[in-house]
Amino acid sequence: MEKIKFQSDGMEEAEFFVLEQTKINGTSYILVTDSEEGDAECLILRDRSEAEDTDSIYEIVEDDTELSAVSKVFEELLEDIEIER
Repeated sequence: MEKIKFQSDGMEEAEFFVLEQTKINGTSYILVTDSEEGDAECLILRDRSEAEDTDSIYEIVEDDTELSAVSKVFEELLEDIEIER
């Protein structure tokens, strides 16, 4: 499982495990978790990188409508996972 490092504004850097990725309407999203085992917290991150960026730049999806829609896509891709909103 791929690991990424993520740092949100004002937060310490954290490592997450990438469970799945998808592209919806030209926007890339990744589903990440803080643990490889059991019930874990997960986040959906949106790639907001520009073509000239050398590193991927992600932000947490917070909009309820977008979060709900993207969660459903990830639940379909990962049949054995249920995402609680």
